[in-house]
Amino acid sequence: MTTTPAPDRDDEPVRHRVGARLASPRRDERAEAWAGKLWTSVRAADEYTALDVVGDALENGLDAETVLLEVVGAVQHKVGIEWAANRMSVAEEHAATAINDRVIAALSADRPATFQGRVTVACVDKEWHALPARLLAETLRLRGWQVGYLGAQVPTAHLVSHIHRTGADAVCLSAALSTRLPMAHAAITAVQAVGTPVMVGGLAFGTDGRYARQLGADAWAPEARAAADRLAAGPLPRPRAPHRAGDDLPHLSDQEYTLVTQTSRTLVRETLRGLEQRFPALRDYDDDQRERTAEDLAHIVEFLAAALYVDDEELFTHFLTWTGEILTARRVPAHSLLPALDLLEEQLRDFPRARGIIAAGRDTLAAHR
Repeated sequence: MTTTPAPDRDDEPVRHRVGARLASPRRDERAEAWAGKLWTSVRAADEYTALDVVGDALENGLDAETVLLEVVGAVQHKVGIEWAANRMSVAEEHAATAINDRVIAALSADRPATFQGRVTVACVDKEWHALPARLLAETLRLRGWQVGYLGAQVPTAHLVSHIHRTGADAVCLSAALSTRLPMAHAAITAVQAVGTPVMVGGLAFGTDGRYARQLGADAWAPEARAAADRLAAGPLPRPRAPHRAGDDLPHLSDQEYTLVTQTSRTLVRETLRGLEQRFPALRDYDDDQRERTAEDLAHIVEFLAAALYVDDEELFTHFLTWTGEILTARRVPAHSLLPALDLLEEQLRDFPRARGIIAAGRDTLAAHR
């Protein structure tokens, strides 16, 4: 098995997927030209020019929200595309994201005099991809909301404590990675238990919001403008009576998700060992190559667990399809993932749902050979 580049601790290989919902579908034609100028400065790692571009866009008639979502958001989306196509290194991606974050800070200097209410915006626990949540927070501020922006990977207990202190009218939770759905479910349930409605967004919840509904969120929005429009339309529905997170997902009673999660390290270790036995060349990998292979296997197990949590094989097959595209861009055949799936299935022979999901993943990869 030949692997993708080593992921950073914030799940670098999946970062580019976040950009798909940064920009609004309602586009200002003038924004495209300014996005091109910002891209040029970001690609050159020129922060000062990037700030000048944004300032010029405002002076030439673009409103701050359009610049935020259709210029900065569009550029960040392109950053992800370029990384996925192997035309941008991890270091270059980090530099571009840092510049865009600085530009957002500059756009947020002015505040409207109106007051719409209080909203807390946060990423769910373990979710490092904070830029989509940041764009939403700044969009809401521009529209007159008082926003408590908590940033990345907010532990649920701390989120609830913040709500108690601030009395937010609503909580907006962001998650980009499907592997964060169990944490998102816990956060949704805990926030609702204190009487505060929850709106969720991000690719983790599906492009159609299917997992938002399944996990009991009070609302879902595909992108920042839609979320702001929904809040402006009126209060979110009050949460239903307190309940346990597991009550929403009766299939979890088979314990497959719990057992796969608890044994994930063993599954990765034994799969790596099996690959060494079946492919002797892997024994000659250096430490860095072995670490990358183990990290790739860990991602596969994590997405398998997430698919078990929501009982949806498409979550796993979509991940494998995306992974195959990344491998192909790096001149690695996507079918190199198949042996790992075989070894995982052998270890999970007593887990019918897991085996079914793995079989669907194998079929998906085979179809792309």
